[in-house]
Amino acid sequence: MASLIPGNPTPIGEHTWRVLGRNPGMMTGPGTNSYLYGRDALTVIDPGPVDQEHLKALLAAARELGKPINQVIVTHTHRDHSPGALAIVAATGARCLGPFVPDDGLQDETWQADQVLREGDVVDCGGVGLSVIETPGHVNNHLCYLTDEGLLFTGDHLIQGSTVVIAPPSGSMQAYFASLKKLMGRGITLMAPGHGDVIANPDESLAQTLAHRQKREDKVYDKLPPSPSPLAELVKAVYDDVPVFLHGVAQFSLHAHLIKLAEDGKARETESGWQRSE
Repeated sequence: MASLIPGNPTPIGEHTWRVLGRNPGMMTGPGTNSYLYGRDALTVIDPGPVDQEHLKALLAAARELGKPINQVIVTHTHRDHSPGALAIVAATGARCLGPFVPDDGLQDETWQADQVLREGDVVDCGGVGLSVIETPGHVNNHLCYLTDEGLLFTGDHLIQGSTVVIAPPSGSMQAYFASLKKLMGRGITLMAPGHGDVIANPDESLAQTLAHRQKREDKVYDKLPPSPSPLAELVKAVYDDVPVFLHGVAQFSLHAHLIKLAEDGKARETESGWQRSE
């Protein structure tokens, strides 16, 4: 974690450098990781929020590496990942590639992709490729990108040192489970997350995340009463192992778990709250 210093380009793999953003916080950990990827030219992956100092750091890193920035790619359009794209485009003339923008009021409305990426697309990044993998869950427009060398840019699908928030309606726990399983056994050798340090044991991390989410879902079902209970009450029982000041955030993922249980026929929502359906 010593290398997680804002502004310093840190090599993390072949043709890959990380530049940490200057936006640490409860939801962003050390800050948003921006990545520079490419052999003959550079693609900025997740430029982060609007921040002139971070922009200067990315441009300085490109000069130091002796490669031009000609593309910006984002994993998703949450406001700590994509708004910095406009400034990079203005400074370099780079084109933007990535997902559509969900209409849920939680997204970066400034994001406009010159090319919307889909499952199976392969993007040329200065002579090396990025394969697009659709991974909805954290948000329904989330994409991961796999390099030719087996490094996966995970955005907020997986992060180091914590679990991600799944916030309905654009976030879906059902989709998140499926997207985690989708990545297993794909020959991923290293993960470069949107927050935190690199993840060196990809399949183990995927299995642990799945097990953690399943354990939490089992607890949600175990604590679900036969009569309706509101989220604000359920979160106290389901997340009794989490500090109370985080319960407001935890309600998002609790809601996502309850929706998944309802889709599986195990829970139902009423005007007064949630209850078992069995």
